Amino acid sequence: MRFDLGGEKRRCREERATHESSRGSKRPKIEEKNEVVEKKATPEIPSAPGVDGDFGFRKHMVRYDCNAPLHKVILLPKKGAEEDEKKDEDEISTKYHNLTRSVSPALTFEVTASWNGARASRLILPHGLVHTPVFMPVGTQGTIKGLTSEQIKACGCRLILSNTYHLGNRPGGEIVDQMGGIHQFMNWKGNLLTDSGGFQMVSLLKLARITEEGVLFQSPVNGSEMLLTPERSMEIQNQIGSDIMMALDDVCPSTSDDAKRFEEATYRTLRWIDRCIKAHKKPHVQNLYGIVQGGLNPELREICLREMIKRDLPGYAIGGLAGGEDKALFWRVVKQCCDHLPKNKPRYLMGVGYTLDLVVCSALGCDQFDCVYPARTARFGTAMTKEGLVKLKSRKYHGDTTLLDPSTKVGSRYTRGYLHELATREATGSILLTLHNIEFLQNFMKELRASIRDGSFPDFVRDFMRTEHPDGKYPEWAVEALTAAGISLT
Repeated sequence: MRFDLGGEKRRCREERATHESSRGSKRPKIEEKNEVVEKKATPEIPSAPGVDGDFGFRKHMVRYDCNAPLHKVILLPKKGAEEDEKKDEDEISTKYHNLTRSVSPALTFEVTASWNGARASRLILPHGLVHTPVFMPVGTQGTIKGLTSEQIKACGCRLILSNTYHLGNRPGGEIVDQMGGIHQFMNWKGNLLTDSGGFQMVSLLKLARITEEGVLFQSPVNGSEMLLTPERSMEIQNQIGSDIMMALDDVCPSTSDDAKRFEEATYRTLRWIDRCIKAHKKPHVQNLYGIVQGGLNPELREICLREMIKRDLPGYAIGGLAGGEDKALFWRVVKQCCDHLPKNKPRYLMGVGYTLDLVVCSALGCDQFDCVYPARTARFGTAMTKEGLVKLKSRKYHGDTTLLDPSTKVGSRYTRGYLHELATREATGSILLTLHNIEFLQNFMKELRASIRDGSFPDFVRDFMRTEHPDGKYPEWAVEALTAAGISLT
């Protein structure tokens, strides 16, 4: 959408000038009258293991004993022998008694099995049941590039993601609303989550100016300005009609070394969540998730966790990660958040889509993931497999008669040699590889969930690691994270 901001533009320019002139040690102070919690001296971003050997995170997270795993599952009384032979996950999941459960007006979350911190759960939303841990493909503007909604469903997807900022710009929230909401607009019968637009503070950083009121974006297309406030983000998402809405948060790049900026973003995120809650007009049919910020600092994360939990939202997201930060800090932030977020609410780790990250973070306790990577890398000719990435543009696949991967429809029907020819010259190649990558991850997560339910999750993890790293050279951060989750790779 285009906005005529009038005097608002001038005021934002003045704030921008003040902000830019005071960069460094003289950043503008957060207004005291808006504080939600008592502020303390800005903690430093950890850069070394420190005296606790955990970058300051040790007291903020739980470590499981690899020699004493805890598998929790309660089977309901059998209705008959045929029950054991049913392979449909919807029916299989009904065999289990809920370990914990939460009910919101438009969301029911039931944890049916756990292995230490990992959970297999049922997430019931307005447009149907979703099994977690789940990977959500990203259709930024109401479409996954090259695919129809019917094709997305055929890949096994029940929950996908779109973006508020981009849909708000084109075609506009009002248009989507007039056309019956996002589900009717894109002919999608499943569930849909909309990002708030906060991530664009990072991806469009050079075109954005952040103030207490909101974020002033400059369009990369025509230069027009858009002021995205918490209230406007909620308005657009209410118009879109997504099943899960994300609160607008203040996002600071995870690679920044500006401790003051992380502190500012953390406290502003807490002020903005209250504005989002107040502006949300459809809590009976749309679920609002809050986003935990705090950068890589355990003290700021603790503050944000504590205050966000007080809002008693239907679900929570872990934000501000997957931006190129040190993985040794990445997994510790994830672990801290999962250990402290409510056990009966869904946990969404934003921006994660590599298989290794999905496995590790599921072990740490995450339930939902999203990333543009599977679809984007497909357009560059790369397929995801259990053995790792297959870069089909490589000349070595010329004439290769090996099937791509038996776990998907595309992979079991087309050879690597054929896909090599398409990937280098035909749009059809991008479409087929996008279908493959999305279905591959849906099947991968289904196997992961099954292993949590039947207690073989550690074996699933070890088999995955051996297959992806046949030389046995596992990433050190992953070994540390899995050990903390109670899984030994030896």
